[in-house]
Amino acid sequence: MTDVEIEKENAAIAKEYKELLQISYRLLTDDDKKLIRKAFDVAVDAHKDQRRKSGEAYIFHPIAVAKIVASEIGLDATSIAAALLHDVVEDNDNYKIDDIEQLFGETVAKIVDGLTKISSLNKDMDVSMQAENFRKMLLTLNDDVRVIIIKIADRLHNMQTMESMRPDKQVKIASETLYIYAPLAHRIGLYNIKTELEDLGLKYTEPEVYNDILTKMQESKEQQDKYIKEISEVLKTSLDKEKLNYDIKGRPKSIFSIRRKMIKQGVSFDEVYDKFAVRIIYKSDLENEKFLAWKIYSIVTDHFRPNPIRLRDWISSPKSTGYEALHITVMGPKGRWVEVQIRSERMNEIAEKGYAAHYKYKEGDDKEDSLDTWVSRLQEALENPDGNAVDFVEQFKLNLYSKEIYVFTPKGDLKSLPKGATPLDFAFSIHTEVGMKTRGAKVNGKLVPLSHELQSGDQVDILTSDNAKPNVNWLDYATTARARSKIKSSLKEEKKVIAEDGKEILRRKLKQLKITLNEKSINELVTYFKLKTSLDLFYRVGVGSIDNKMLKDFSNSRSNAFVSYFKNKIRKPSTPPDIDKDEITAKYDMLVFGKEEEKLDYKLSNCCNPIPGDDVFGFLTINEGIKVHKKNCPNALSLQSNYAYRIMSAKWIDSTQQEFTAVIKLTGIDNLGLVNDVTKVISGTMHVNMKNISFESDGGIFSGKITVVVKNNNLVKTLMDRIKKINGIEKVHRV
Repeated sequence: MTDVEIEKENAAIAKEYKELLQISYRLLTDDDKKLIRKAFDVAVDAHKDQRRKSGEAYIFHPIAVAKIVASEIGLDATSIAAALLHDVVEDNDNYKIDDIEQLFGETVAKIVDGLTKISSLNKDMDVSMQAENFRKMLLTLNDDVRVIIIKIADRLHNMQTMESMRPDKQVKIASETLYIYAPLAHRIGLYNIKTELEDLGLKYTEPEVYNDILTKMQESKEQQDKYIKEISEVLKTSLDKEKLNYDIKGRPKSIFSIRRKMIKQGVSFDEVYDKFAVRIIYKSDLENEKFLAWKIYSIVTDHFRPNPIRLRDWISSPKSTGYEALHITVMGPKGRWVEVQIRSERMNEIAEKGYAAHYKYKEGDDKEDSLDTWVSRLQEALENPDGNAVDFVEQFKLNLYSKEIYVFTPKGDLKSLPKGATPLDFAFSIHTEVGMKTRGAKVNGKLVPLSHELQSGDQVDILTSDNAKPNVNWLDYATTARARSKIKSSLKEEKKVIAEDGKEILRRKLKQLKITLNEKSINELVTYFKLKTSLDLFYRVGVGSIDNKMLKDFSNSRSNAFVSYFKNKIRKPSTPPDIDKDEITAKYDMLVFGKEEEKLDYKLSNCCNPIPGDDVFGFLTINEGIKVHKKNCPNALSLQSNYAYRIMSAKWIDSTQQEFTAVIKLTGIDNLGLVNDVTKVISGTMHVNMKNISFESDGGIFSGKITVVVKNNNLVKTLMDRIKKINGIEKVHRV
């Protein structure tokens, strides 16, 4: 370097140093300034021969870290001196920790020692070392929380100046930042720094995503400003009327938090509702702070409907970091969710500077005490064994409505539903007709299955269709009594319609077997098939689960009735027969297992003797296959707690309501309208639902594959017979 360049660099270093003293958040005494000057001189000497990757003198880094500590975090002179010295012992053999203690005293030496140990630990650290372990090590290495704070400031400056590093190094450091340092900053209450660390972390781990969101945010800024202005204008009149001294600002959410929302909700950038928050900062003396916060809250909720589950009251009970504010999520103009944060100027400073801002508001001699108090309170918060280093749970999650949830209509009206409710319950709570015609649902703008469990604050939009009607699966999805009773009555109506057709089919079939359909024959049939009512009989014939062969068997059994009756009279069984698991009852005639509702071999356990209709579960034994127990069996608790991995869900169902999937393949000569003919036949065949369909045509040859959902095999046969009759279809077979 030439003399001119050296001179320029020295002038730049001197300028940075002056700035450090000017921007310090706290008032520095002469002694403070002397301490900082001494630390600065030692740091300049220790790093005089060092340069950073970018080529600039290394001393710029410790000064930058000290500036973050002084202005953004607001720490004292001791911490500023320690920040200037944080790399001295590690990078220079001329200075040992004892020298630092002699020059600057025990506190500074302890902090520098802690920082040196973390740096050496960092170099050897395996990327996959869990954050939890790292945090514990941080805490055992030192007993002064300022070590961690300065380390976070050090990491922030490194992240801000990473451009000249190798890409692999950038990704490693950025990942470590997201995994360890951002959560630590959050825990300490350095929210601004945490946000910046997360955004910078994303910039290097997923640059395309980061730049894409950044560009879109810049493009939509004008729109957002307009929206915030709209909200401000609504609130202004009421706030002014109360003679409040306030400021309304829009605060864009961080790129990282928008990205997190996009992933969590599976939506695009445009579909993320709360891309910004509205912050109301008011002037107040300490005495009236709380009162004014709630006054502003009531004004906001007078104009905009609040989401009751999203109220965060950190004024009545501040976070352990000292953070105080009221957060409410309200339905703003155009049916969009907006977060409104209410803070006094004092609270705002604490939110931005972290705990250090507290001592600015302490009186006289209290100040130093308060620093110690806060350091020890923070230490407790960090050492709290319940706290998880990565997934920090807010300490005061306010869930007053644990038994019920609140969801919103697309227009922003509030509906209360029991916990565990689904979109189907929501549909029936609006109107029976809406429920009956439900075809699908969107939650927060995204399509979800009807079995999706709603959460408080969801915005639910029901999609309806005139062709939609309840099916038996809906009873698994609905939880409210209203929805269930409406679905059941609808299914009963449908059953009656099918039963009427079934009665005519039965009359015809019995006529061929020379049997007349009358009260006597109906009663015989009901008894023979072990049913309860004639409606069950007609319904089963209607859906085809009682077929020609079964009716022929019935006809034969009639002629043998006298013989079998006589035999039974002579040979009475000596022991009562076991429960016949294949016995058909009107309501429950089949046991199915697991989510897929499979039919598997099983035995009924002797300890609780379950019968069809009981609430049961399957237990996988070592030698006897699946054994079925009642849920309230005396052994259930012990089995479920000791062998949870062997438990299978099980339930009794009516086999006529059970639906099965069948795949049909068809080939033929391709001609115009063939696909239309095929789909018409399927749609026109009763109780057949298409799940999947694919057709292709090659050189005039047509082939297709259709997945249908049916209640039994007879329906598949009927369907296949009808498809075979279509002109052009040559071959139809089941896969």
